[in-house]
Amino acid sequence: MISGFEDFQKFSKGNADVAMESANAVTKGMQALASETADYSKNAFEAGSKAFEQMVSAGTLDKAMEVQTDFVRSAYEGYVGQATKVGEIFTGMAQAAYKPYEGLFGQFGK
Repeated sequence: MISGFEDFQKFSKGNADVAMESANAVTKGMQALASETADYSKNAFEAGSKAFEQMVSAGTLDKAMEVQTDFVRSAYEGYVGQATKVGEIFTGMAQAAYKPYEGLFGQFGK
């Protein structure tokens, strides 16, 4: 009876350790995501402000349209790049969160 309890206790501690390791991986991923989002927001705001200033100071309508077109193009490219980075962060976070469980899932197959 005591042996069974000790085995259960070891199993429970192992599961708690695995859950904690997985939670830490998710926490790190969320921190990376928050940092990346803050950087992107700051850069997008600065680029938008710069484009607005250029449009206001443009002497002609053609020049203002050129500034706007360049801004839209660069904003789109930046957004696509950011979406790719966010996808990579989520993928890495999911892989890191799953990794501690690989050993546990392998035990069930035996």
